[in-house]
Formats: sequence, structure tokens, C-alpha cells
Amino acid sequence: QVQLVESGGGLVQAGGSLRLSCAASGGTVSSYSVGWFRQAPGKEREFLIAKSWSVDRTYYVDSVKGRFTISRDNAKNTVYLQMNTLKPEDTAVYYCAATNLAPPGVRLNQYGYWGQGTQVTVSS
Repeated sequence: QVQLVESGGGLVQAGGSLRLSCAASGGTVSSYSVGWFRQAPGKEREFLIAKSWSVDRTYYVDSVKGRFTISRDNAKNTVYLQMNTLKPEDTAVYYCAATNLAPPGVRLNQYGYWGQGTQVTVSS
């Protein structure tokens, strides 16, 4: 089964950008739909964006529309989350997750594989 490891988190000023990586092993990332979620302190984990490469569609919530994009590097077996125009309310632990569903869902229980998370902090 696929294992996922996120990286790329850190501290950034409001308006800045970060690119998170989700490196996969034990499976080919292109075989899955991959999503990104985040969990802020005291809040539930929430869906942000997901891509199903088999149907070539991207799904996202309004709060990240126009700011976050998801992409893939097959050679590195890695999925990326490019985050632009970051806001303090984007501060959270960010998780990538994979599912065999295509198109992918937006619920946590629709994803069977999760990374450990990476912290993103946006200062005002």
C-alpha cells in the first residue's frame, strides 16, 4: 500500500507562497486520486483540494480557489500543493491523502492513505 510523506511547511508572511510536497512510496501516485486537507488548532480537519488524474479534474473549496493548485511529478512520484497569497487563517497542519476513488471525495473517510502532516504558519 502507498505511504505518503509531506514536507515543505514553514513560516511565511501573509501574501507569501509555499509549495508543499507529498512524496509517495510503495505505490504509484498516478494510480490514485490525491487530496490535501488541513487542520487548524481546535478545529476539525477540512478538505481543501483534490485531483483525479484519471478523469483530469480538480475539486476544491471556495476558500482556496485561485490561490492553491495541485500538481504532480511522475518521475519523483510526488504531488505538490502550491499555495499563493497566503493568509493568517491558512495557518494549520496540512495533510495529503490518497484514495482509489475517481472522482475523489471530500470526506476524510473516503481517503485510505494519509501522510503525517506538515505545519504551515502564516504571520500577519
